[in-house]
Amino acid sequence: MTLKIGFVGLGMMGLPMLDNLARGGDDFDILAYDRDPARLDRLAAHPAWNRTLRPAADLRALAACDVVITMLPDSTITNAVIEGEDGLAAVMRAGSVLLDMGSSNPAETLRLAPRLRAVGVTLIDAPVSGAVAKAAAGTLAIMVGADAAGLERVRPVLSRMGASLIHTGAVGSAHAMKALNNYVYAAGLLAASEALLIAQRMDLDLDVFTDVLNASSGRNVATETKLRQFVVPGTYNGGFALALMAKDLRTADALQALAGVSATQLSLCTALWQRAREALPAGADNTEIHRYLERLNAPAPA
Repeated sequence: MTLKIGFVGLGMMGLPMLDNLARGGDDFDILAYDRDPARLDRLAAHPAWNRTLRPAADLRALAACDVVITMLPDSTITNAVIEGEDGLAAVMRAGSVLLDMGSSNPAETLRLAPRLRAVGVTLIDAPVSGAVAKAAAGTLAIMVGADAAGLERVRPVLSRMGASLIHTGAVGSAHAMKALNNYVYAAGLLAASEALLIAQRMDLDLDVFTDVLNASSGRNVATETKLRQFVVPGTYNGGFALALMAKDLRTADALQALAGVSATQLSLCTALWQRAREALPAGADNTEIHRYLERLNAPAPA
């Protein structure tokens, strides 16, 4: 039986995810929606366009879908799509699934789940890790907050977009783990950028220093995939916005109060990334945290 899927949000991650979802046969019938019509225009060359992949004029057009995926930047936008006038909560049919694949605030996920359940819609949180390159390759890691039956129901959909599905527990758990994961990544990139700046000021060979980090106990995903590729050459185009990283850190920081835990380094990291977001141009890449540190440490004018 053909599964009817709605996909909302065709940004840097959503577009390649949808591209993979729409490939591989006629078992999915997909309606794509974005409030920016130009993003829908990019799909016109897709081999499934106007066959098993078509545009949706508005959210109401998704009313007959079995599964609706949202891939949106934050909870404010996601909540508006779900709870706004003619939003998904009002138009989705009983028995359908809303799959939130953005990096939403877990507190909002926990608030929305019972509201949607009351109208017969199951909310599953399934945020992703792997950035644009893995979204394009269909090899994302996807965390899934759902009961066992819910996971199996959406597994065929998620498997088109990701190579690794991790069942994190009940609804809301995946968004919490994604935020905490991004904190650990951001802390690693921040530490690596600070160390790189010190090495640079000491006239050390940065390529050799990167080799040392990656062969030693300082190795992390930032040293392996960001330093030599984007930071040392100064291209700063790693494919994930610094503003989104700052947002994810604010989400992780808020979990301190929810959990009753004081995490000093998390608070410091969140504050520094927030200052970087305010100081750097809109659209800055997350690897530009290094550029921000350089500015902070610029020599005083003579």
